[in-house]
Amino acid sequence: QVRLVESGGGSVQAGGSLRLSCATSGDIASRRCMAWFRQGPGKEREGVAVIKSYGFTRYTDSVKGRFIISQDNAKNTLYLQMNALQPDDNAMYYCAAIPTDGDRCWRLRPTEFSYWGQGTQVTVSS
Repeated sequence: QVRLVESGGGSVQAGGSLRLSCATSGDIASRRCMAWFRQGPGKEREGVAVIKSYGFTRYTDSVKGRFIISQDNAKNTLYLQMNALQPDDNAMYYCAAIPTDGDRCWRLRPTEFSYWGQGTQVTVSS
């Protein structure tokens, strides 16, 4: 079993920064691929960034150059550094994991991820 617990959300003005954390526990093999998703008001859940077990990363176009996904294996923690935040980044942010780091990982589709945290809210004011 895998447990994911997000933290670090909050309210910030446009242009500001936040760092989200996701504390992970459970079977390491079940979380070879880790990702951040978000769901804004009235929107579908979308993939934000993904990181494979050996460090390769991928980002959705709207956050490239502003967000950085990383992981500290010694601390069993996944991070999302968010810079230059915009009102469009308003959303509940979720971390997620699946056991494979193949195509399912890279596609960054919510329906293909097995394990989810409870989410942390990010609010950006203009």
